[in-house]
Amino acid sequence: MVDLKLPERLLNYMNLNEIKVNISESNYSIFIGNKILNILPKKIKSLCPKTKKIAIILDKKVPKKYKFKIKKLLKNYQLFIFEYSANEKLKSFSNVNKLSEKILSKNFNRNDIIIAVGGGIVGDFSAFTASIIKRGINFINIPSTLLAQVDSSIGGKTGVNSIYGKNLIGSFYQPKIVLIDVSLLNSLSKREMVCGYAEILKHSLILKNNFFKWLKLKSKKILEYRERNLLKQAIYRSCKVKLYFVKKDVKEKNLRMKLNFGHTFAHAIEAQNNYSHKINHGEAVLIGMMMATKLSVIKKVCSNNVMLEISKIYRENNLISKFKKFFKKKNYNKIIHFMANDKKNDDQKINLILLKSIGRTTNPGTFKLSLKEMKKHFPILLNFNF
Repeated sequence: MVDLKLPERLLNYMNLNEIKVNISESNYSIFIGNKILNILPKKIKSLCPKTKKIAIILDKKVPKKYKFKIKKLLKNYQLFIFEYSANEKLKSFSNVNKLSEKILSKNFNRNDIIIAVGGGIVGDFSAFTASIIKRGINFINIPSTLLAQVDSSIGGKTGVNSIYGKNLIGSFYQPKIVLIDVSLLNSLSKREMVCGYAEILKHSLILKNNFFKWLKLKSKKILEYRERNLLKQAIYRSCKVKLYFVKKDVKEKNLRMKLNFGHTFAHAIEAQNNYSHKINHGEAVLIGMMMATKLSVIKKVCSNNVMLEISKIYRENNLISKFKKFFKKKNYNKIIHFMANDKKNDDQKINLILLKSIGRTTNPGTFKLSLKEMKKHFPILLNFNF
């Protein structure tokens, strides 16, 4: 069991919490707090003392006051600002090439820095760019959405999309620092908060640590009232779960694949919907986790009581009411085709992580379905209403 509890005295009296990440490739810190952007100049001076130029990759949705604040904090550096509308279409190899050429034209060297300020799309896009410029330039991540704060900013995975699926082109590249400021979440819609909550819920389901019990009690206060201390603790616990798997399997060869619970379904659902606003990543993950859980019941990997316990937290927090509204029967085969092309597959079958119980999943590579079997079960997996 991994101890994820943050000491109460830290929650109540300290504005800043630090998680130290020590992995084979690099050591860095994740700082979590409220209104902590002010530490950025000091950390850059300490970690990258030879930096002269900084490229800031901004998500247009980040409120202007935060953009202005970051620019002001970094006024002693030569700044280059690149602002994007964040959608999955940004995550293309051609867009990475365009940004790389622009940064190289400014004569950046390895001592300089790329800073991502935005959600997971901007983070993935920026990190991948940083990983290939001169074979690796300094990278700092300031995730501005709950989803990015608990998922994509942690673990060093970067990537862009292919016409054949999501995140199929990418690298592993660790940041110099991750700065998680919960005040950035003030501007998020309820839908965006739920999107991040989906990953927090996933983390509570895949590792035995009493996180799920805690989350059941605190979810409403996190989603409806956005209580700062609870948000900080949820983010802290979620990051610790992800790092538990990352440290054991940095390059996602085996154990880290447990983090993909629900994601084989989710990525295929997103791809089939052409990464549109009709369904966001978190909503797809919520659907994917429930489909994976139902498949776990069908295959007698877990009990029906487990599914009922999970469905209760969905119902009490109005997460997803009806699955079928996101799908048309004619598109089932397209979704299954995308699942078959998932990067975790190593043969002609679909590799899935299933749930044994709250906090325990199947091991990667131990449960695979043929396309024929998936086509048989797929309509049944969608037949679930709360």
